[in-house]
Amino acid sequence: MKNILVPVGSTENGINNLKYAINFASISGGTVYLINVYKEYAKLGGIKELDQFELDRSGKLLNNIINSVNTKGIKVITKPIKGDPFVAIKKISKQFDIDLIIASPQSVEIDDKVYLGTITAKLVKKTEIPLLIVPKNYLFRKFDSILVAFKNGHFEKENVLTPIHDMVSIFKSKINLLQVITPETTEQHLKIDQELLDIKSTLTTTRNATTFQGVLEHFQAHNPDMLCVIRRKRGFFKKLWEKNSVLKRDFHTSIPLLILSGNL
Repeated sequence: MKNILVPVGSTENGINNLKYAINFASISGGTVYLINVYKEYAKLGGIKELDQFELDRSGKLLNNIINSVNTKGIKVITKPIKGDPFVAIKKISKQFDIDLIIASPQSVEIDDKVYLGTITAKLVKKTEIPLLIVPKNYLFRKFDSILVAFKNGHFEKENVLTPIHDMVSIFKSKINLLQVITPETTEQHLKIDQELLDIKSTLTTTRNATTFQGVLEHFQAHNPDMLCVIRRKRGFFKKLWEKNSVLKRDFHTSIPLLILSGNL
């Protein structure tokens, strides 16, 4: 995880996420790319002066964030980008070979009932890059223990588990697997790929109505530093394909959440 992308929309969340990314990069030896995406008014029929205003505002936001943080010698590249946020993130991720995106659960919403706001939720849906969701004001600490929760233990896509291997290599993390058997589970789901079994420290199997309920039941027993889940249409985030947000009643966590892109 050498190239870390931190997209920001506000100073407060930006400072928190940049601090987190810098601490992460100080151990992984990575570079941090701090970006803010602003609207392209001229393309929308506006005037060029508005584009310049938004560029200046975006640059000021990034400067305020980076000037508020001790970079600890880590290389931080700031870049204001105009256009659609998700197109821009996809483009810059490809340009700089991004390995990990660090984001906030909510970027603009202030709603206690919401876990993933609209922008972050859309990012979960649209990106194939590993996404680390960091709770507000959460202080960085090494991931000694990671709980990997899943219903289907088979992955058709290649390299889904690469970030987990990286975590083990960088942080010497202990990987605890939690397979949740739900009423939707099939015989095919029960099979766990050998690659996943090879990196486990423990394997727990549980029966629950939903995968999230399985996590809630076993969370305290494992006491992880990070929760890792797999993005699938029929998994944790199936509500995303119904609407572009996730309510806390459907899923939430108080620790960093690593989302990997599995086969849909």
